[in-house]
Amino acid sequence: MVTAVLFGGPSPEHDISILTGLQALRELARSGTDVVGLYWTKLGAFYSVAPGVEAEAFVEGIPRGSSEVHFRVGEGGGFVVPAGRLGRERRLEISAVVLATHGGPGEDGSIQAALDLAHIAYTGPSVAGAALGMDKWAFGAVVAAAGLATLPRALLSAETTSLDFAGPYILKPRFGGSSIGIDVVADLATARARLATNVHLARGCVVEPYRADLADVQIAVRTFPEVDLSAIERPLRRSSAAEILDYRDKYVGGEGMVSAPREIPATLAPHQREQIEHAARALVEVASVRGVARVDFLANDDELYVNEINTIPGSLAKHLFVSPPLAFSDLLADLLAEATARPARHYSAAGADGLVLRSAGSIAAKLA
Repeated sequence: MVTAVLFGGPSPEHDISILTGLQALRELARSGTDVVGLYWTKLGAFYSVAPGVEAEAFVEGIPRGSSEVHFRVGEGGGFVVPAGRLGRERRLEISAVVLATHGGPGEDGSIQAALDLAHIAYTGPSVAGAALGMDKWAFGAVVAAAGLATLPRALLSAETTSLDFAGPYILKPRFGGSSIGIDVVADLATARARLATNVHLARGCVVEPYRADLADVQIAVRTFPEVDLSAIERPLRRSSAAEILDYRDKYVGGEGMVSAPREIPATLAPHQREQIEHAARALVEVASVRGVARVDFLANDDELYVNEINTIPGSLAKHLFVSPPLAFSDLLADLLAEATARPARHYSAAGADGLVLRSAGSIAAKLA
């Protein structure tokens, strides 16, 4: 059996997913694990790549020496190496997949559902946890229902004529996994105009009050072998004039989140550490957290709000577990142990005993 690391995918976060995947791939290989890299292209195809491949090899597309693999669901499904001229197709015997798939179908429950149907164990969120974490509107509603503080949110459409909170506003893609596509606008008219020009808002737009006095703080949580919290960090913006912590702040630096500027541990107002840790632990159950996730907050000296959750964080949040230190190899080992010990989903046909079918009568009569 071999461990696989899956990364890439048809997502705006394709490139950073490659960086996270290659870090995991290299660390597993270095620790002696029999591991294969599975590159998911922007067009949805899958290729196996060597553990030693570098990020630059993906700039032009598929790295040299890669081999296409096919994916199938159902009994005996999984990743299959197609047959050559004289050979037979071969199924990759995978014990578990490390998901390093940021954004899009890699983090919204799509790939998780496919792996469930193929009976392949994987790290990270379940279908339900992934879908909830990707939907900023639904996640905000669940957080508020749990009694945790969060800023007011509304769905924005071209027909929206008023909001329950004043501007300026911050616009976020409803189904976005990062800061890509986020916009800050002064008024509702400008917000509606952005719907026609910002492609990332096409599937839905969540609008919140923009609070320049609030800064980002974040914490990682992992769920195996027990719930464990990381240090709290304050990501730093590369420009003091920036309105938000943007994609470049987070990821442009060579190693993804690992090389982003930060203050760790973050300097916090009194009692904020306890509030952040309480909220993070509460969200494990509220948001169906599995694996390792990063919870993002907005804070000033007097206020603290849950902002969003990243269910497959950049670099798998390895840079946040510093007190006490947690080796990346140990983080990966625990993720893989959870993948097999606590499968994300068990399908069952219990209750489908044929009673309804035996008493159904004629289908034609039901259509009359």
